[in-house]
Amino acid sequence: MKIINKFSLLASALIFTSVLSLPTQAEELKLGAMPVGSGWYVGAAAIQRMVQEKDSKLNIEIIARGGGVANPMVVESGKADIALSNVATSRWASEGMLLYQGNSATHIRSLVGGLNPVYIGAIVRKEYMQENGFKSLDDILKSDRPVNIMMKPAGSNIPPVVEAILAAYGLDRDKIKSQGGSILQVDSSQMSGLIRDKRVDLFFDTILQGHPSITEISLTGGIEFLDMSERALDVMASLGLQKGSYGKWFDAQTDSNIGGDFGTHLIASSKMSDDTAYSITKIVIENMDQLSNDFKAWKAFKLEDAAKPEKNGIRLHPGAIRYYKEIGLLK
Repeated sequence: MKIINKFSLLASALIFTSVLSLPTQAEELKLGAMPVGSGWYVGAAAIQRMVQEKDSKLNIEIIARGGGVANPMVVESGKADIALSNVATSRWASEGMLLYQGNSATHIRSLVGGLNPVYIGAIVRKEYMQENGFKSLDDILKSDRPVNIMMKPAGSNIPPVVEAILAAYGLDRDKIKSQGGSILQVDSSQMSGLIRDKRVDLFFDTILQGHPSITEISLTGGIEFLDMSERALDVMASLGLQKGSYGKWFDAQTDSNIGGDFGTHLIASSKMSDDTAYSITKIVIENMDQLSNDFKAWKAFKLEDAAKPEKNGIRLHPGAIRYYKEIGLLK
């Protein structure tokens, strides 16, 4: 009996030692991005590689779908643990406004703000401006002259902003139609042809350096980029967009132009542990030089912006706050 007990104790000790020697299983995290080939997919892949290189306790899987509008709800629903998102749309989601009415994302928190700007800008046909004697966006929208406006379909972050700007000028779809104009909502692939055929006078879109459809439209000639009016900028500020200037990125520009910045940040679920949020924040911040080599848009990142309220739009995750306090960005 004593022999059996000795063997039992020895076996138990061996099993316990074996368990302790097993490697700790990595925490699996899902990162919401956009489809393969998009800028955000490139950025997400850069974060994935960096996190897995720096922290063996974390393993990231990229969700190759979604986007600025969808990603706050992807995190809210638990389909992703972290995601790239636009600052403005995260705010809309957290407050249940505009696109998210009746469907608030109350569990999203920001990790890293100010990753890069994403502008909404205005482009117009030169001939339309000349025919009507217009000099600015303000002239167009204050006039009762017919104007054919183009933007992306419903579901994009562009339409609610444009609708709010038009409302500030006392305009909506019916009023524009009554004045002889129209509002067309089409995919980016159709925009160049509609401009070329003079079926569109003014259009609003996301302005990113190297944006393929805007590059194509710029090369066709006959257009100019307009600064957003002060009234439009005030409306956008109320929606969480910051005033900003984008560079002379396209042939049709004569100089830089003023637009509204949706902003970009990295968000997480409030259910994520503070330690995990801290680790991800630390890895992204401290390796931004390499990350921005992989995704050039992040060359615009400035460390001093990372924790600013206006660069995050929503509350910071406690784990991120802990890191920012450590490095002196927060008190």
